[in-house]
Amino acid sequence: MQETDVGNYFVVDISYSFPMNKACMSDDINDTISYADVYDVVKKEMGCSVRLIEHLAARMARVLKEAFPVLTYLKIKVAKLNPPLEGEVYSASVMLEKSW
Repeated sequence: MQETDVGNYFVVDISYSFPMNKACMSDDINDTISYADVYDVVKKEMGCSVRLIEHLAARMARVLKEAFPVLTYLKIKVAKLNPPLEGEVYSASVMLEKSW
């Protein structure tokens, strides 16, 4: 499979919710889920080899919930840029939504 040999580029979009009472009142970074910490988790997961972006999105959801148990909602979109299809296609993507 050519993609396995040459790799590909991806874009990951993440939205999440959690109880924000403390963050809204304190303006303290310790009272929120830092998007920098979310990025670190996602970056680590993107470093793992997978064949399906569906599997990648589901795995990211599991790992993010483990890392941030206060999450109540998570939406992950993984887009593969320039997929190997006939014609000019910007991306192919999947979107996963979870509520807890």
